[in-house]
Amino acid sequence: MSTDPFHHLDHPDDWPDLDRGLGPLAQTEEISKALWDRPQVSLRLQLVIGYLISFAFVAAIALTIVVSIYGVEDRVRFLEIVNDYVMNIEEARRDEKNFFLYGTNLDSALEAVFEAKTMLEERQMDIVHVVGEEEWERIVNNITVYQGLLAQLAEGDRNGDGLVHRDPELGLQVREYGQRMVFLAEDLMAKEKKNIEASIASSRRLQTYGLIFMLVLMIGIAYFISGNILQSIERFEAYAARIAEGDFTRITPARRYRDEFTDLAIAINNMMSRLQQHEVMLIQAHKLRAIGTLTAGVAHELNNPLNNITLTAHMLIEDYEELDDEERLDMVSDVTTEAERAKKIVSNLLDFTRESDTELESVNLADLLKKTIELSTNHAKIAGVKVELTSLDNPPQILGDAQQLTQVFLNLILNGLAASKRGKKMQILIHFADDPDHLTVKVVDYGVGIPKHILTRIWDPFFTTKAQEKGTGLGLSVSQGIIAKHGGRITVSSQVERGTTFSVVLPVATLD
Repeated sequence: MSTDPFHHLDHPDDWPDLDRGLGPLAQTEEISKALWDRPQVSLRLQLVIGYLISFAFVAAIALTIVVSIYGVEDRVRFLEIVNDYVMNIEEARRDEKNFFLYGTNLDSALEAVFEAKTMLEERQMDIVHVVGEEEWERIVNNITVYQGLLAQLAEGDRNGDGLVHRDPELGLQVREYGQRMVFLAEDLMAKEKKNIEASIASSRRLQTYGLIFMLVLMIGIAYFISGNILQSIERFEAYAARIAEGDFTRITPARRYRDEFTDLAIAINNMMSRLQQHEVMLIQAHKLRAIGTLTAGVAHELNNPLNNITLTAHMLIEDYEELDDEERLDMVSDVTTEAERAKKIVSNLLDFTRESDTELESVNLADLLKKTIELSTNHAKIAGVKVELTSLDNPPQILGDAQQLTQVFLNLILNGLAASKRGKKMQILIHFADDPDHLTVKVVDYGVGIPKHILTRIWDPFFTTKAQEKGTGLGLSVSQGIIAKHGGRITVSSQVERGTTFSVVLPVATLD
């Protein structure tokens, strides 16, 4: 029984949600274990098996052809024996005819028959191997009878008793058995010629079919192995495209076995884990930079309510006796109002700087952008730019991390304020994207714009158009990564001296 807890799953969509409750490192280790705990069927092993199968079939076909050739050779040798046998018999028959016509050459006939019979006996094994024991005995019996009849003729001829004339029956038997032997020999020769032709044709067919089968087999093996390799390459192309878009979902097992691509998958998972760690560090670095920028603005922003509280408190102390109760309450109310104002400023800053894990929740973009605009209020005053928010009535919620989205939009707003001219305005628009399943947030400034040759580089890490002491070049790169993690996209369009528009498209939250 397999020890692999996911052995029954064939496709990544069937795998359990390994992200749930696991950090990046633990998640990577868990998936690496799942990838590794499978039977190994390496590409090298597949190639070796394919070659062995091909070799085995080639060897089998070659062996069959060799056996067929040996069979043809046996039949050719047998045909030579039959041919020699037929020549001896035919010679004996000619001598036999000469004897009946002229009374000569009977000894030559006996000698030819004797040679034919001796040849049969010497090549008994070869003949039996081809025609069988029964047919061989039949041939031998015929030639033995024929030899005996010729011997009787020869004996009668030597005695001068005129045997052939006194016993015409003997002459008929000699002719009959002579004809029978010739007929059997010629028939055997004809059959063997057909057998040889059939064996040759069979050998040719075997070679042709064997070649066709080998081609089909080799094409099948090549298709299977190359198909596996190409499938894996296509999967990893998809993984690479997914990673390039900022999706760091881990690679999970797609097959029941592991091979060389498993090592690659584990390496890519480890790489994504490291990239996520570095991404968190980049986000934090940019966040700290933003905090520094905000702190400078907040310090200035806090001076106003604090100065008002101080002045009001001094006036209350100095003029306390001269003031009536209503005036005293008004002054205390002013102090309370200014204190609440300072509290709100500090609260917004704390909300932005508070450390927390990434948590996806339903977010109202309009409310989130209002709070983000409040964070940038002092910067807007210093820049002399008015920030306006235009939103749909009751826009649908999105699923996201409010803190990270605040970081993205604050970065876009601060960049817009830095590029805007005094007295101009900035617009933040919320509307539906091309489809109702997505919302678009446009951050529009009417500032100096971005030159076309720079526009494609603004997403590069550490690229900035600001002075070195004013920018790190991480803001847009980090923002792009955050939006990609939320399943959205961020684009830009700009015209020099006319302004820049950043468009952030985010998916609407779906109700399960």
